[in-house]
Amino acid sequence: MISTMIPSRGLIEEAFPGFAVSALVAATAQFLSDHYGAPAMLLALLLGLALNFLAEEGTRTVPGIAFTARTVLRLGVALLGARISAGMLAALGPGAIALVAAGVVLTILFALAASRLVGRGWRFALLTGGSVAICGASAAMAIAAVLPRHEKSERDLVFTVLSVTVLSTVAMVLYPMLAGLFGFTARDSGVFLGGTIHDVAQVVGAGFSIG
Repeated sequence: MISTMIPSRGLIEEAFPGFAVSALVAATAQFLSDHYGAPAMLLALLLGLALNFLAEEGTRTVPGIAFTARTVLRLGVALLGARISAGMLAALGPGAIALVAAGVVLTILFALAASRLVGRGWRFALLTGGSVAICGASAAMAIAAVLPRHEKSERDLVFTVLSVTVLSTVAMVLYPMLAGLFGFTARDSGVFLGGTIHDVAQVVGAGFSIG
């Protein structure tokens, strides 16, 4: 049974070219993000669009890219969630946790209702609502990995990532001013910024701006 769980050498060799390309794109995006301050997720998406020809049928990189886009991405999301410890949740308190949970649910429900008004399907609603409610571009990539594919999947993902990145950047500048205007404490400001700004990087930037 154990032998059936271990990938054969042929499968590894088949997936390696695409996996190597994906790893190179991820490393390049992180390097550019570290040195120039742009969101790593957005940079990875733009680099992926530039190299989209490597994902076309008939190229050697297709199996590895497909494996990375599904299995590896889901594993990464699971590891990202594992960084949240019980101590962090306890420090927030039940009130803050309930507020965040309610915000996530209400945001997704609003997206589902709004999508019907503009004639879009439930997939687009979950993609946009989930990215706004959870953690921006990272959530969009994770949600896109598990949603059923259709002819507009890539276009919807690009639109969502670009939109939440731009909106998060605007919020990073404006929301700390609102926190000061309303006289929030440091803890209240943290809950406000973390619960309303989409992307983690912009939340950190907004937090630094208020000390």
